[in-house]
Amino acid sequence: MTMWKEYCPNRLAVKIARVVGNLISTIKDESFHGYKLMIVECLNPDGTPDGTRQIAFDAAHAGIGDTVLVNIDGGAANMFTGDQALIADWTICGVLDSFTINGKQTVITHGTFFKEAT
Repeated sequence: MTMWKEYCPNRLAVKIARVVGNLISTIKDESFHGYKLMIVECLNPDGTPDGTRQIAFDAAHAGIGDTVLVNIDGGAANMFTGDQALIADWTICGVLDSFTINGKQTVITHGTFFKEAT
């Protein structure tokens, strides 16, 4: 995450991403039944894509075009589902409306970032 390093110099366990697609799987682990798998692309603070697209377990009922918070530590899916056997490296934890960095708020409307004065 190129631009995030200036705000968070340590390894990030959560990232902001945009949902760009979904996966259809007719055969999957039983613990995944009832949950979607989404394709996400990580975003820089200005809303530009950063890095390769990833597959994320959706625990927040996100949709294509949503800006989401993705946990990449591997334990979030267990916490959201209560299933300690479920394995998912990338988990969508929430759909974002806005975020604030260094006192500057960014509001997300229909997948577009707008800076607001603070």
